[in-house]
Amino acid sequence: QVQLVESGGGLVQPGGSLRLSCAASGMAFSIYTMAWYRQAPGKEREVVATITPSVSTNYADSVKGRFTISRDNAKKTLYLQMNSLKPEDTAVYYCNGHYYVANYWGQGVQVTVSS
Repeated sequence: QVQLVESGGGLVQPGGSLRLSCAASGMAFSIYTMAWYRQAPGKEREVVATITPSVSTNYADSVKGRFTISRDNAKKTLYLQMNSLKPEDTAVYYCNGHYYVANYWGQGVQVTVSS
């Protein structure tokens, strides 16, 4: 049974930092393209960052230069380092893994950026 479990969310002031983690189990983590998505209230879910098995990364324009996605295949864990956070980064953040037709989601973690 595949599980993706996010952690590290919370309340942070504008300009602050958070590091999200996504622990995977029940899957061959290293062969999956992994990604972080987010969904703000009243908005559609959007991709934030992706990382391929070859560690090629891609970012949404809104987070380039502020967020960094990384992976540790030995620990089967995906990370998202978020710096210079803005109120518009407030959302539920989801971990995603896909490999061909296999597509898995975590339960999501809340990130709130507010003073």
